[in-house]
Amino acid sequence: MSTQKAKIGIVGTGWWTTTAHIPGMLRNADAALVALADRRPDALAKAAEAYGLAVGQYTDYREMLAHEQLDGVIVATNHSTHYEVARDCLDAGLHVMLEKPMVLYAGHARDLRDRAAAKGVELIIGYPWHYTANTRRARDIIQSGELGAIEYVSSLFTSMVIEYYRGDQEKYRQVFNFPVTGPGSAYADPALSGGGQGHLQITHSAGTLFFVTGLQAERVSAFMNPLDLAVDVADAISMRFRAQGGSLAVGVVGSTGNLGIGDSGICELQVCCARGRLTLEHISGALSVRHHDGHESRYEIPESERYPMFATGNNLVDVILGRGANESPAEVGVRTVELLDAAYRSAAADGASVKIEDL
Repeated sequence: MSTQKAKIGIVGTGWWTTTAHIPGMLRNADAALVALADRRPDALAKAAEAYGLAVGQYTDYREMLAHEQLDGVIVATNHSTHYEVARDCLDAGLHVMLEKPMVLYAGHARDLRDRAAAKGVELIIGYPWHYTANTRRARDIIQSGELGAIEYVSSLFTSMVIEYYRGDQEKYRQVFNFPVTGPGSAYADPALSGGGQGHLQITHSAGTLFFVTGLQAERVSAFMNPLDLAVDVADAISMRFRAQGGSLAVGVVGSTGNLGIGDSGICELQVCCARGRLTLEHISGALSVRHHDGHESRYEIPESERYPMFATGNNLVDVILGRGANESPAEVGVRTVELLDAAYRSAAADGASVKIEDL
C-alpha cells in the first residue's frame, strides 16, 4: 500500500479556510497540510493555533511557493486577489483548488484556464454542490439527451447574507458558529469582494447551471438592486445561450441575499427541454425529472450529503495522487465568470445587453 501523501499549502486563513479547508485536509488521510499563508499575521497565528498546526507559516504566499515542496495549493483569499494568487501557483506548476468566485473578470478566468492547460495541471473551482449525487445525476440526464434539446433554464437562489453586505458578521455568529474567525467586513467592501450577491452567491447557482447543462452564455442583460448598500443584494439576469446543434436556449437567473436570520432559502435550477423538464433543488436535496409522456422520477439525498464542504479539497488530493479527475473544472468557472462579468457591466449600463465576445 502506498504511503504517499499529497503535500498541500493553503493561501488565506479566514472564515472558509478555518471552517472547511483546514479541517478537511486534517481529516483526509492522504493529505499532508504543510504550509499556510496569509498577509495578516494575526489571522495566520489564530488558524494555526486553533488546529494545533506545526506547519510553515508565511505572510507572503510567494515565499511559501519558493520555500515549500508542494503538490497543490488551496486558494481562499479575498475575491479581488484570486487571479494573481492562482496565476502564481499555476505558474509554479502546482495543481490548484481556487475558491469561488473563480475571478472577477472573464479575461482573467480564461487566462487561468489556459495557464493550467499549458502547465499540465488541474484547476479545480470551489463549488461543493458539483459533488452531490443529484447534481451529477442531473448533469448526466441533461447531457445524455434523454430529455431532448434544452430550450429554457431558470435559476433561483435566495439566501441569508445581507448582514455580511452590511459588514456585520455578529448577526450570523450563532447560525454559522465560526470555529475560528468570520468573514469580517470583506463582503461589504467592493474593493475586496468585487460585488455582492453575484460574486458571493449567484456564482454557486450559475456554476450549477453551467455544470449541469453545458451551455455557454452569448448575450446577457441584468438589473441589480443594492438596497442602499455598497454592493448588489437583489439581482435579475437574463441570458441567451450559444446555439448547440442548431438548438437555441434562453434563460434567467434571479437571486436575493435579503432573507431573515435562520431562513435556509432556495437554490433551484429548472431545465426545460424538448421532451421533458428537470428540477434540481440544492437546499432540500431533491431532484425531479418529468417526461412529456407523464413519466416522473424523484431522487432525494440525505441532509448530510447536501453540501459536501470538504469535497473540493478532497478532489485536489485525489487529482494530485492520480486517483480521480477534476470534478469541478475550470471551464465551468470560466462560463460562470463570463456571465457575472457581463451582468455587472449590463447593470452598470442600466440593463444594456452585453455580448460575451466583447469581454
